[in-house]
Parts: sequence; C-alpha cells; structure tokens
Amino acid sequence: MEINLKDVIKKVLLSGKEVWPIIEGGKGIGISDGFSCGAFAAAGAVGTFSGANAKLIDDNGEIMPQIYKGKTRHERHNELIEHSIKAAISQARVANEISKDQGRIHMNVLWEMGAVQRILNGVLEGAKGLIHGVTCGAGMPYKLAEIAAKYQVYYYPIISSVRALKILWKRSYEKVSKFLLGGVVYEDPWLAGGHNGLSNNEDPKVPQDPFARVVEIRSFMNEVGLCDVPIVIAGGVWYLKDWYNWFDNKLIGNIAFQFGTRPLLTQESPISAEWKNHLLNIKKGDVYLNKFSPTGFYSSAIENDFLRELKERNLRQVEFSYSYSSVFDTELTIGQRNRKIYLKAEDKDLSNKWIMEGYTEVLKTPSSTVIFVTKDKLEEIRRDQINCMGCLSHCLFSNWKDHDDYTTGQKPDPRSFCIQKTLQSIVNGGDIRNQLMFSGHNAYKFKEDPFYKDGYVPTVKELVERILTGF
Repeated sequence: MEINLKDVIKKVLLSGKEVWPIIEGGKGIGISDGFSCGAFAAAGAVGTFSGANAKLIDDNGEIMPQIYKGKTRHERHNELIEHSIKAAISQARVANEISKDQGRIHMNVLWEMGAVQRILNGVLEGAKGLIHGVTCGAGMPYKLAEIAAKYQVYYYPIISSVRALKILWKRSYEKVSKFLLGGVVYEDPWLAGGHNGLSNNEDPKVPQDPFARVVEIRSFMNEVGLCDVPIVIAGGVWYLKDWYNWFDNKLIGNIAFQFGTRPLLTQESPISAEWKNHLLNIKKGDVYLNKFSPTGFYSSAIENDFLRELKERNLRQVEFSYSYSSVFDTELTIGQRNRKIYLKAEDKDLSNKWIMEGYTEVLKTPSSTVIFVTKDKLEEIRRDQINCMGCLSHCLFSNWKDHDDYTTGQKPDPRSFCIQKTLQSIVNGGDIRNQLMFSGHNAYKFKEDPFYKDGYVPTVKELVERILTGF
C-alpha cells in the first residue's frame, strides 16, 4: 500500500497556535540560537533557542564575549548567570525579528544547569511576549510549571519514561494550571543526542521499543485529563515516513516531532564549516553513549580524540589504599612530596607500565582509585578545576554545587572534564577533534540521505519543507 503522508502530517496546537508538528531541538550549548529558532518559526514550525550558553548579541548585532573578572567560583558563577540572562533575552529578540510572528518561539534550559530557576525567572521577566514556551530536561524540573505559570508561558518537560512523568505530575504539575502544559517531550534515552535520561535499571546497551514506552505515557496522560496534550517524540527522529503508523493512532494521540540532529546541517546553524563537513562523513556507530559527563548522566557524542582520551584515562585506573593491608600490600610513591599509597600486587606491574609510557602523574578519584596521566594532562585538569565558574547545579569534575556551601562535599573527579570549557570552545570554532561533539545516533544518515548529496546544506525553510514530504 502506498503511503500518502499529506493525509497524516497535519498542523497541531502548540503553545497556543496551530503549527506544523516539527520542533527544533534545543541543543543546550548555544547551537540552537535566535537565528535558527527564528527560521523554524518563520517556516510555520516551532523554533527553539538555547537558554544555556547563549551568546549575548548587542544592539549592533555584535557578539559580546563572556569575560570573567571574579576570583572565586561563586563570583564567576554570578557573572555567568547575569550574562546568561542578558544573552538569552537577546536571542529571543533575534528569533522574533526573524519569525515575523509565524510559528512559535521556545527556549530550552537544562534543569541541572547552575541557578536554572534564577535564569528562567530573569529571562522570562525580561523577554515578556517574546517566548511562547519553555522546554526543560536534564533532570527533574519540578518547579518548571510554577515558573511557567508565573509568566503565562507554556512548559514542555522532557522525560524518558512514564515513571518520570508520574513523579513530576504528582509532586508538582497537577497543582499548577494544566492548561499551560504545552506538551510532554518523550526523549528516547538510547538515541537522543546530548545528555540522556537512562535510569539505573535500564541497560545502555539494550534499547527498548519507543512505541510501548510512549503508549504508557499516553495512557497515564489520559487518566489525569491530558488527553489532548501532544506528546513530542525526540531522539531517533529523521524521516517522518518512518513514523507513519504513529499518526492518527488512538494509542498515541496528538503527536509532534522534535529534530535535534538534522538542524545542525543548515545554513542558519551557527556551528563551524568544519563541524558541518564532518557531519556529512559520520558512519554508523560513530555516535555512542558514554558516562564521562560531570553531570553524572549518560550522554551521546561523536567519537573523536576527546572521547578517546577520556576512555583511555579511565582505563588507566587501579584501586588503592592509604594504608598497608593483606589486600593492598604493594607500595607506590606518588607526587612531588613522595607520598605513599598501597596497591594490589597484581596492579603494580600495570602501574609501572603506564609510568614507563609517560603517564607519570597520579590523581585520586572519589571511588578510592587512582588514575595515571601525563604531566600536561594533570596541569590541564587542575587548571580547569580551579577555573570552575559554576555552570552546573552539581559538578562531579570540580565538586561545585550552586547553593548552600557551594561544594558537593566530594573530591573532584579527574575522570571527567570541564563541560563549560569544551562546549564553549567547540561552539566558537574550536578544534572538533579535541572537543566534545554532542550528536544524536542518527547522524550517520547525513551521509546516506540523498537530500545532502554532494555536501548540500539547506536553509531551515528547505529542511522543514523536506521533512513535511516525509523524507
């Protein structure tokens, strides 16, 4: 039977307006900006700009860089937050100018970003009337509904299971006007780019059927009177033809789709030409889940030297003890002060091998292990930890916390990295081989999709038109 997608792809009510069921994924590293967001809205869809790491655009259209003057983490944290608020407001203005009152404008924030509630309040207060909806994931955004209601904007929690939605609903959302719940974003934790919502009882190597998981979500939504609220499918979305059986399906209900990876390769996308060219050559398997993020979440990124170094760093790891015992009975002298630690006998030869290979420096982890790194890497890790500006609510790498005494109470974890540093570097044209490159697992389809033949880079308008054909 021939599929006629024109019969099933229809406009849907999102944030108070009928729009195409296409939402730009709000990549929270400044890669979804006012220009790409405005272009999606102008095409009759939903554009999303990032409220995390947004670039500040002045009245002359010039980008104002973030320059830290504070000497302490707390001081730099406050500078980051104030800059972020002004930057997000500037991006909302750009998006609205481009959209020409078409489509919808959304902002994306990460619940685990530093001072997220302060940022949300600051941006929504300063950009009244410019933002129609707020998408939020990377954590459990309990206060999202309350803040959205305060400014009368729609809210879109990102969840990866019905369990997460039930917790959010019973703890918070049912107590706030449900009429502002614009949609529930189901983000596939095995296929989405960036940080993923895998729970402790889910195997990162064993993907589950998204249909069954979404049916569970819709069933619960129907139970609590959210029958008409759309479910937004995110992660693993490329061709709408692949989702034909999901349209007009009573088990699924109203539906829209969030595209995170495909918008990277558009003329409006702010990523570098080098990055765009690299996307055209991604192979299946080049994107995979890893657990190096200082957030503690799994995340999906493209294989490169940055990830390879982290994998190798974590492999050069052995257990240790501060005192001699029958288990830890082999002495190792470390550091400039020649301090002694004790290893298991079977790990001594391996440790000596790493030292002979040039990994002469030892760093302790919060897991009662030590890792072996070069002197240059040790200096880089220490420098990055000292320069922490508090971009997360809790950071494993630097032991920063954005409230109370501003420390997690744990040792900084050298097995991770400064996420703010690497994401700011790559979005501003840094070396793509040695920085973190978030991506959805379908990025390999750029190479296979005839739409991108001979390196073709479409405008956002052309991409939306293409998606609406089902391809």
